[in-house]
Parts: sequence; structure tokens; C-alpha cells
Amino acid sequence: MKQVPAEYYQLMEQLQAVDFVLVELTLYLDTHNDDLEAINQFNHYAKERKHLKKAFESQFGPLQQYGNSYSGFPWNWDDTPWPWQV
Repeated sequence: MKQVPAEYYQLMEQLQAVDFVLVELTLYLDTHNDDLEAINQFNHYAKERKHLKKAFESQFGPLQQYGNSYSGFPWNWDDTPWPWQV
């Protein structure tokens, strides 16, 4: 496996933190669907996640398959490390 720069881990940690917040807000909103503040928080973090994902993928390649992430040229799904390997 090739050497991974520190920024890879920093962006991955930020993505994981935002994903955690989104999961927790989703669970909360499933039972409190009229909480405007929570909905605003969810939308804020959904936008933040989109930004972080774009930043990560532009530097280190795709995070998700099946059309959720674009591929560079040449096809870069075989570039390691894959997100689940770190």
C-alpha cells in the first residue's frame, strides 16, 4: 500500500464526524419532524458533507461506487488505499 498523506486522514476524519452528525439528526428527526432548528442543522451538515466529499475526491479519488462518485481518467477505482482500508 502506498504512503498516505496526513491530509487524507484529516479529510476522512471530518467526513466521518459529519456523517455521524447526519445519522444522529436523521434519527432525531424521524421522531421530531417539526423541529425547524434540527432540520436547519441537518441541511447545514448535508451541505458541509457535499463540500468535504468533493474536496476529498478531488485529491484522493472516489469514495463511493454505483454512480455516487465520479471516476477520474484513467479509471481510478483500483487506486489504493480504499477508504475502508485506512
